[in-house]
Amino acid sequence: MKSFLKYTLATICGLVIFTFIAGVFFLLSLAGMAASDTSMPSVKSNSVFVLKLDGSVQERGEGGTPLDFILSQGDMSIMGLDDIVASINKAKDHPDIKGIYIEGGATAFDYPATAQQVRDALKDFKKSGKWIIAYADNFTQQGYYVASVADSIFMAPKAMIELKGIGGKREYLTGLYEKIGVKYQPVRVGKYKSYVESVTRKDMSPENREQTEAYQQGIWKHMLSDIAESRTRLTAEQLDQMVSDSILFFADPADYVKGGLIDVLAYPEAVKLEVKSLLGIDNDDDISQLMLSDMIALPPVEKEKGDEVAVYYAYGEIIDQASSLFSTEHNIIGKETVDDLNKLAKDDDVKAVVLRVNSPGGSAKASEEIAHAITKLKEKKPVVVSMGGCAASGGYMISAYGDYIFAEPTTITGSIGIFGLIPNVSELATGKLGITFDGTKTNQYTDFEENLVFGKDNAQELKFMQTYVDRGYQSFLDIVADGRKSTREQIHEVAQGRVWLATDALPIKLVDQLGSLDDAVKKAAELAKLEAYHKKSYPQPAPWYEQLINMSEKKGSYLDSELREMLGEFYQPFLNARRDMQRNRLQARLPIMLNF
Repeated sequence: MKSFLKYTLATICGLVIFTFIAGVFFLLSLAGMAASDTSMPSVKSNSVFVLKLDGSVQERGEGGTPLDFILSQGDMSIMGLDDIVASINKAKDHPDIKGIYIEGGATAFDYPATAQQVRDALKDFKKSGKWIIAYADNFTQQGYYVASVADSIFMAPKAMIELKGIGGKREYLTGLYEKIGVKYQPVRVGKYKSYVESVTRKDMSPENREQTEAYQQGIWKHMLSDIAESRTRLTAEQLDQMVSDSILFFADPADYVKGGLIDVLAYPEAVKLEVKSLLGIDNDDDISQLMLSDMIALPPVEKEKGDEVAVYYAYGEIIDQASSLFSTEHNIIGKETVDDLNKLAKDDDVKAVVLRVNSPGGSAKASEEIAHAITKLKEKKPVVVSMGGCAASGGYMISAYGDYIFAEPTTITGSIGIFGLIPNVSELATGKLGITFDGTKTNQYTDFEENLVFGKDNAQELKFMQTYVDRGYQSFLDIVADGRKSTREQIHEVAQGRVWLATDALPIKLVDQLGSLDDAVKKAAELAKLEAYHKKSYPQPAPWYEQLINMSEKKGSYLDSELREMLGEFYQPFLNARRDMQRNRLQARLPIMLNF
């Protein structure tokens, strides 16, 4: 009888718990659908798109699911480049949206090319004859670069413009590791492959200084040229001289007006009056505004038509498998990406594929697997590559097999090289902590890995590792040579780990053309011989209930934010050191940090 009651009560409890959970999911689903229905914005006549640039801009928006609104997880401080550009294009085409108001703030773009793509979209918007007004309490360098395309730029009377050039210092931790008895042992191919330098040197190598200065100067000149083109009272040379003289960073705001960098020093209420004047409404009338979230929810003016061109987004570090690390950054997971590409190959509705790459590289193994999957995809349909802010090292490897490669002028690419980085802690363990090691083995190199990390005499093991890396580099050269219809020797001349700006990569045939994502889509449609087409983004967002299950793992927001606040500028070096312990032994990736 006791057993009967026990099992009966357990069954009842199970049913109650199941019913409660199912009810919660049902209510969330209803609330989500309600939120979805009510979130569709209405566009009133004489509307303005308010583009608030205050937060970080990454390659792709994570999307606003019903759950995001219910649980307040929608974070517009993290904006997707794809959402911003699509919203600007919608505003250009919509007859009731008369202009764009840019509100500047502390905007952070992952790469210069990301800011450039926003600026290019705004520049294209102006071709419609509509206006752009910009305002900021203070302009960051990238924020001003984007806003400089506006017809009129307003700034607070006591504000400043943070135009100071591109560059900065990097941390070199070699001296710190020497103090604690840790020595990092690099095995690499390519004299420009500088990732290892932060833990093996105390300053920049001449080769790294050469490549860094080259791409920084190239990006800076491009920015100056764009700003000067829009602010017609200045030449690029004059602007550069002003920055060199520190006039801009510490100038009296009135000098910004005299120099033509801005048009008016004013507070926000004056800007509102200017917008109302452009709209032709009275000063007492309200301005009909559409925020970025509204524009994302707004359907395109024209309905989809024709065949499908898939745009597959591959952005972030390339890793072998999903990481348990607390970071919220997006990654390219090798097996998942291969599976996605195989599905696109089998999908008869997809007539061509644009691979959108924004990655500094990562696991050489995962990069090679993705590159192979692209060769299989090409057997079925055209594949065009669109490089975003960065497509370097492993990011270039997965791009190399594209039928045609587009890059933005300020895209960072190349870095064709391989390295491994092994810490040796023998001095720390034995010399400082008094830990000794002993054991038995059946063969001479049974303890190969232990000797790399703990052995004082491991020259032979390092030689084996170097052979392993050399073989990986040769494989990398073969992939690029095959994809670019070249030879291993020709690719080696421009490889050796060197980072290239896209404008410099064009004449050495690492890219085919400078152009945007839309240019790549047009080329893919052309190669597939499509008369009418529309694009569709992949991979598709996971269903909301999967996002609910994976939310804590995906966001990692609390621990991540606490560490960011506690470590400050040391957060990224800490994160990289932590990742180095989890990464694949063989890496095809950029240096730890590219300073812009």
